[in-house]
Amino acid sequence: MSGKLDIPFYKYHGAGNDFVIVDNRSNEFDFLKDQQLVANLCHRRFGIGSDGLMMVEGSSEQSIIMAPKVDFEMIYFNADGHIGSLCGNGGRCIVALAHRLGIIRDYTTFKAADGLHEAKVISTDYVELKMAPVSQIDMYQDHAILDTGSPHYVQIVNDVERYPVVEAGSKIRYSSDFPQGINVNFIEPIPAGLTIRTYERGVEDETWACGTGATAAALAYIELAHLYNYSELNLEAKGGTLKVRFNRQEAGHFEDIWLCGGAEFVYEGTFSI
Repeated sequence: MSGKLDIPFYKYHGAGNDFVIVDNRSNEFDFLKDQQLVANLCHRRFGIGSDGLMMVEGSSEQSIIMAPKVDFEMIYFNADGHIGSLCGNGGRCIVALAHRLGIIRDYTTFKAADGLHEAKVISTDYVELKMAPVSQIDMYQDHAILDTGSPHYVQIVNDVERYPVVEAGSKIRYSSDFPQGINVNFIEPIPAGLTIRTYERGVEDETWACGTGATAAALAYIELAHLYNYSELNLEAKGGTLKVRFNRQEAGHFEDIWLCGGAEFVYEGTFSI
């Protein structure tokens, strides 16, 4: 690459969890997959500013008889520039963009870091994403550990609004118990469901929402509070409301998990490299 190149991008957010998205189906922008460049673009002082950067790419899945048609692939980078695991709100936002660009209609199957996902576009700014089944939740007295496409630690606390999320979350995230790091969620029951605050690895700060975190929190709370007759929970994050629907099969085993909520277009523009 030589000279200046103007690159189109789209800004979306899901409950305040915000993303820069680039349409790279032509593979023209592969050079953006650089840790420092991604970190610079996500920087909230010197870049566009976001919790992560995503690329819409053409599917590399081979056509197999009876296999679902894969419409596109989602490549996700954390704000620190490292390639990320599944981002639930990011998945919903990239589906909203795929719908805007005419790649999909109201239903899609796409590829993410943890495999194939289905999603439904309920409206231009509301998307439901099917998550992978969860078959194991490690239970403790006041917290649980599970993987919902990304690893999560979920702890029940009192007065979550005043809880030192960054200090406490960072301590757990960098604990020797988790050599690969872990996302940390603090929850408190409310009449409408749960209030949640999340410290995200890769962002290394509190984010306004976390989709895989909301999913983990909902499932963990069902087990911790023994609410076995529930099939959905609302979660009030800092940036908005998310809903998680699920089918509990047995202890620690959930199927048909859907992460639901807003996936809102903020603006589009170009940046120059």
